[in-house]
Amino acid sequence: MTENKEISALFHLIDDPDVDVYNTVSDKIISFGKGIIPNLEHLWENTTNEEIQERIESLIHKLHFRDLTEDFMHWKNGSCELLQGALLTAQYHYPDLQSMQALQEIEKLRRNVWLELNSYLTPLEQVSVLTSILYNYYKLSGTEIAYDHPENFLINKTLETKKGNAISNGIVYLILCELLDIPVRAINIPRQFILAYFDPQYEFMNPIGHSSEKISFYIDPLNGQIYSHKDVENYFKRISVPPTTSYFKKMNNKRIIQYLLEELSKCFDNDRNRYKMEELLQLVKLLDDDI
Repeated sequence: MTENKEISALFHLIDDPDVDVYNTVSDKIISFGKGIIPNLEHLWENTTNEEIQERIESLIHKLHFRDLTEDFMHWKNGSCELLQGALLTAQYHYPDLQSMQALQEIEKLRRNVWLELNSYLTPLEQVSVLTSILYNYYKLSGTEIAYDHPENFLINKTLETKKGNAISNGIVYLILCELLDIPVRAINIPRQFILAYFDPQYEFMNPIGHSSEKISFYIDPLNGQIYSHKDVENYFKRISVPPTTSYFKKMNNKRIIQYLLEELSKCFDNDRNRYKMEELLQLVKLLDDDI
């Protein structure tokens, strides 16, 4: 953006000690939109005062967040594709993210799985093909959820490093299933991010049946391990929670991204970064159906 007299005057007031003056200046700068970010970056590079640099960084962050909020609104009201939602979430932490590499990795994986699939495979064989390519050939590995590693929640880093937690690995798994028409969905089992294979024939014949009866088996996205109904029953006994129907219902893409944002927000539960936690929870609320 060409720097005119108004922008120059605003930049001179960035260091104003009066909070009200700074807030007015901040709001005015943000009103220019992200086109002003290169000007702010140039100002940052030519400033040695750390306090001013922090204010500039805050302004750039607010500009990125405003755009991201708009993008999430469009996503919510549009296709709600899981891949796009995961990439938008990654942009919160990596605002300059170029999505092409992630898209190419997903397409490469989709093609490798598709070449091995055929209509004669059983559900378990279908999933075994996908699992083998993802965890054995592609070498995707799982790591326990740790809130001091936000990158492990984000799809771009999961694809780049071939390492993610159950949520990010699970989202990659679900995206591939979506692209390949494999009826695997995330379900709402407490304290876990678990996937389930829903038998389409059973669903068609018994649309109002208990959700768990529509499930053939379960998949742990951390490593691709298959679980039976008995395994899941034992898990509920172990955590002393009754296995109600709601835990076995499919999570839609919007809810999966809300869950991802909620979990990512926990990475910033400290005094220095609490504003990030609050912003991520704002995005969660934004995706609610009543907004």
